[in-house]
Amino acid sequence: MIQNLHTHTAFCDGKNTPEEMVRAAIGLGMNSLGFSGHGPSLAPDGAAMLPEAMPAYRAEVLRLREKYAGWLDIFLGIERDYFWAPDGGDWDYVIGSVHFVEKEGAWLGVDHSPEMFLRNVEQHYSGDFYAFVRDYYHLVGEVPEKTGCQIVGHFDLITKFNEGDRLFDASDPRYVSAALEALDRLTGKGVICEINTGAMSRGYRSTPYPAPWLLQAMRERNIPICITGDSHSADSLLHAFPMATELARDCGCREQMVLTSRGFVPEAL
Repeated sequence: MIQNLHTHTAFCDGKNTPEEMVRAAIGLGMNSLGFSGHGPSLAPDGAAMLPEAMPAYRAEVLRLREKYAGWLDIFLGIERDYFWAPDGGDWDYVIGSVHFVEKEGAWLGVDHSPEMFLRNVEQHYSGDFYAFVRDYYHLVGEVPEKTGCQIVGHFDLITKFNEGDRLFDASDPRYVSAALEALDRLTGKGVICEINTGAMSRGYRSTPYPAPWLLQAMRERNIPICITGDSHSADSLLHAFPMATELARDCGCREQMVLTSRGFVPEAL
């Protein structure tokens, strides 16, 4: 199964139309494609779809599902932020993610830009990166209950701009304990964590999320994984998927979850 369930189109902050994404997927020999547009958010998120755009998004994906039946299996999904607003419900699957932390009446973006990230830490945490980390992972641990998701998106998104530990030490006990506490809270919830190559395709990272030690911790807790691209353009649908697969194998994973007409099923890597 060659599948990508984390994709964004021009309906939110992606570059291509859904049909352009479908045609690219067919050209790549993919078996299935899931659309997961950023749903409406309570936070001021310029990447999110507005509530009034949801019917058109739904209608277009369903139109493409019918048009390309036999060529590509198409799934209608949504990416809900922790602070999500009503999105119409009834999706094939939901990705639950944390893109904001609410602090002192302000919405603090986690992954919008390096400059915003640094400004948030300086202004609201007095320069203490690990306090920001703690608040972020506290929300991540609540994502299944908050969003009703099947997939937890980019578990360690807070490291997006931290290539080479240039901002904070991701091996520091304060970071490690916050991340593992979130994983412990996800354990047994029946959710999937993704191996996500999106920050690679956009030039922020040279390796996928999550870090290898976190992937090993997921395996030890029997948290299943899937491989996604967090793709914002048609040319990144399978970006670094071979690297992500090799990472999963190196960390002891022997299967990933794939979405079918029967729901999520395991498939050997």
